[in-house]
Amino acid sequence: MQDFELIAQQVSSLGEKLDALEKRLAEAEKVNTRLEGAALTTARALQEIASHWDAVYAAMRRED
Repeated sequence: MQDFELIAQQVSSLGEKLDALEKRLAEAEKVNTRLEGAALTTARALQEIASHWDAVYAAMRRED
């Protein structure tokens, strides 16, 4: 096998690996987007819970 054929095979192999890596990166970006959405939802829920507890504490102070 001549050098240029060997190089062509290696370049082809690298192209396939790059394609696979790009697919994995796209999947990771989708997961990251979903995780960011879940984090935002969690933060909003925690803020709402904190707001309710603030109201409870305020009501307890009024009774004193």
